[in-house]
Amino acid sequence: MAQPFLSTSTMPTPPLDPAVVLNIDGYLKPHIPSIIQRYNSYKRWKDTFELHEGGYDKFTRGYEKFGLNVGSNNEVTYREWAPNAKEAYLIGEFNEWDRTSHPMKVNDFGIWEIIVPPLPSGRCAIPHDTKIKVRAYFELLEIFNERENQLSMVLPTGERIERIPTWITRVTQDLDVSPVYEARFWNPPKSEQYTFKNPRPPKANNLRIYEAHVGISTGEPRVGTYKEFTKNVLPRIKDLGYNTIQLMAIMEHAYYASFGYQVTSFFAASSRYGTPEELKELIDTAHGYGLTVLLDIVHSHACKNVLDGLNEFDGTDHLYFHEGGKGRHDLWDSRLFNYGSHEVLRFLLSNLRYWIEVYQFDGFRFDGVTSMMYKHHGIGAGFSGGYHEYFGDNADEEGIVYLMIANDAMHTLYPNSITIAEDVSGMPLLCMPVNKGGVGFDYRLSMAVPDTWIKLLKHKTDDQWDMGNIVFTLINRRHGEKSIAYCESHDQALVGDKTIAFWLMDKEMYTHMSDMSPMTPIIARGLSLHKMIRLITHSLGGEGYLNFEGNEFGHPEWLDFPRDGNGSSFHYARRQWNVVDDQLLRYKYLNNFDRAMNRTAGKYGWLDAPQGYVSLKHEGDKLIVFERARLLFIFNFHPTNSYTDYRVGVEEAGEYKVVLNSDDKQFGGFENVKNDSVYFTTPLKWNDRKNYLQVYIPSRTCLVLGKV
Repeated sequence: MAQPFLSTSTMPTPPLDPAVVLNIDGYLKPHIPSIIQRYNSYKRWKDTFELHEGGYDKFTRGYEKFGLNVGSNNEVTYREWAPNAKEAYLIGEFNEWDRTSHPMKVNDFGIWEIIVPPLPSGRCAIPHDTKIKVRAYFELLEIFNERENQLSMVLPTGERIERIPTWITRVTQDLDVSPVYEARFWNPPKSEQYTFKNPRPPKANNLRIYEAHVGISTGEPRVGTYKEFTKNVLPRIKDLGYNTIQLMAIMEHAYYASFGYQVTSFFAASSRYGTPEELKELIDTAHGYGLTVLLDIVHSHACKNVLDGLNEFDGTDHLYFHEGGKGRHDLWDSRLFNYGSHEVLRFLLSNLRYWIEVYQFDGFRFDGVTSMMYKHHGIGAGFSGGYHEYFGDNADEEGIVYLMIANDAMHTLYPNSITIAEDVSGMPLLCMPVNKGGVGFDYRLSMAVPDTWIKLLKHKTDDQWDMGNIVFTLINRRHGEKSIAYCESHDQALVGDKTIAFWLMDKEMYTHMSDMSPMTPIIARGLSLHKMIRLITHSLGGEGYLNFEGNEFGHPEWLDFPRDGNGSSFHYARRQWNVVDDQLLRYKYLNNFDRAMNRTAGKYGWLDAPQGYVSLKHEGDKLIVFERARLLFIFNFHPTNSYTDYRVGVEEAGEYKVVLNSDDKQFGGFENVKNDSVYFTTPLKWNDRKNYLQVYIPSRTCLVLGKV
């Protein structure tokens, strides 16, 4: 198990020096008071943790105090925060659902506790994988919940309610009986507990992320498993040259079609795909491949379910959430956390620590960050880039401060951890360290990039593509703040939208993707632009790259989870690996290019290099030329024109050879460019570069040249 860095400092957090912020961006000067104010709020929280909670290290270990924990002698201690309850009882299969046999005691902070001693034999009194609940009895629920393990509580009104423990680590769902989850006491014998074998890989750089969903990762119309993903998908990811996996829909969620974004149990790994031990095996195996594993964490909101979620846990609507309208997200129909609550911070920060410590995740992609940072939650709000949009009345200081604390805590405890923000607003300082006035993320997702590609494919003919706008979109990011570029994520794969491959080739994907059929103009265009869009996004768009599983080979169909609207069908909730594995089909060419692109990026490290220098964006010729990581990238987006002896500028003199060529036969190209071609520079200034060389660059082809 990885050991965190332990801070022994009890010194107050130093104040923020405004000069540090202005040195990053002088345009922030009018907003220095707002930045200092949010920093001071962060500082008060951090100093409070140091003075009263033992610092980050102890405060983020809430899962060792709350929920169900087994001692060395097999006694079980259960604690739960429920200040509105007047009585509480632990009930379950272990006590035959006796509603009064195991009463809990409460302290002055509304924390209930019970210790269940071991059996006379020394065995744990609560058997492994049996059902439990906590009870405060809501009479109407008694019959419905009779089978389940619960916490039972009595409210001030005399009502009795039953709830699933909030810190529970295992819940299961039997849809044949009810969609409501049942809590289970997960305490396997040591012989059945998974033991991690592989060390975490070094902190990933040159970040190449494979975004994946375990449930859809089989070719069959059903829910895939952790075991299957470990055996069948991890080797593919490694082979393709990705160094990081981002796992979606792991935190337990009530509705499969929510894609994991309606979380009910924050500490429970989804039981749809298997057991906690099998998820640990998946992550450990990934580490053995040298892959970093990130969790798609959802702290922006929570499912509004009452029977199996956090909502109204102790009978109030404001335990973990804001009360009233402030605690509800109108668009997502979910509950919003109260980030100004001490116990809510304990719950959420411990949740982050839990996934890193217990499951060995290496970091997080934070979902819905825009919703957390603004009072309007991004609903109906457009962001033009004006700094006034990010500060003042629109900003949700509590949400921003929580993100500052979360990033600071995880980077303090686990210096090699990685955090990525899903933010559409472009908040300044989002990816700057907290001690410099930032929010503390390592990367932000470049969410404007996929929108640009879809708009071009949807609304523009090829000759209308604006080279300047493409370049601007790809390089338009804040200096010093790292971005993850992507052409399409899971959002673009969902039914109602189209993947890039589908926009390009549409129905001909069903009729002309075989090498046994003619190469039609539509398929030729689709294969070519699919490769070009990916490479220019990968090489120019950021300091990291992301791909959603299946898109690397142009998955032929969209993604749609079983729901009422499609007859609960799994037909589109799967990945058709068979089409890329069939050597008669052309999907293999896109897969081959994706592999070569990632491996070339890994070899030359362009994602870690400074932003590319663009020397040419020619609207008439439809050419884009830039240099990055001492490589020369040449893209010809013209639909018909090929160019012989085309002159392009390059800074370094010397002899250049082909490093990557989209026209290569193994990538479905026409082999008009020979891979053994040699290019010599001429010492004459061209396009503001010291030298030039001349290339043959066919229509819809991209070349990467490297100095010999």
